[in-house]
Amino acid sequence: MSEPWGLLLLVMVMGVYTGAQNFMAGGGTFIIFPVLLLLGLDPVTATMTSAMGLFPNQISSAHVSRPLAVGLGKVSLKVLVMVSLAGGCMGSLLLVITPSSIFLRLVPWLVLFATALFAWGSLVNDTPLVDSGAVDTGPSRFAQYRLLFAQCLIAIYGGYFAAGIGFLMLAALSMSGQPPRTAIATKNVLVVVITSMSFLIFTFSARVNWPVAIALAVGALGGSFLGAWLLKRIPNRWLKIYVVSLGSLLTVWLFLR
Repeated sequence: MSEPWGLLLLVMVMGVYTGAQNFMAGGGTFIIFPVLLLLGLDPVTATMTSAMGLFPNQISSAHVSRPLAVGLGKVSLKVLVMVSLAGGCMGSLLLVITPSSIFLRLVPWLVLFATALFAWGSLVNDTPLVDSGAVDTGPSRFAQYRLLFAQCLIAIYGGYFAAGIGFLMLAALSMSGQPPRTAIATKNVLVVVITSMSFLIFTFSARVNWPVAIALAVGALGGSFLGAWLLKRIPNRWLKIYVVSLGSLLTVWLFLR
């Protein structure tokens, strides 16, 4: 498949913003997905192409974030990684054999739910349980199992249709008590675990539009460095407000489109 250079350049430029947004809060797929649909790609092809194009951005984000990423009590980061790996594989296989129309209708509700959870967990209930600078009395067993169960569902959904998994994970991690920067770092590591399965499976699919995927990868990779630079300079409170505002705008847009 060949695409006009102008459209590939547009994808690359949009990829820079998408990469930066993915690093900081997630939801970047919502930005690039409509662009791919405007290029004439069907929903499944657009989903696979965006997954392939954003994968280098996710690797870079995970590498930068790894030192800050943590688990919750006995639910270690390694356990979350294993659950994400299994769920991502299941979801990716589902996408290969089924259409994405049902999930497209669910996406606005998922983003609304995740944004509301994140807002409550990080703005209203502003008492983190996991903070390297505070005395940790240990999260409850219920909180640990809740996070494990939530991550399992998010991973399956993420392997099928990756849009919104950043918000969903930020919500789950914030509800568990992780402060924003820790939650963002953990989210970035887990996202690349989920999407790695999609990358491996979709590589063998003839439905990926490789010129578009490569253009997106170049732009998004640069965006990850921009996101890392911004994350170090935005105060905690404003970072929370940014995530909630972005989630609210995306929710409205998804319901209206």
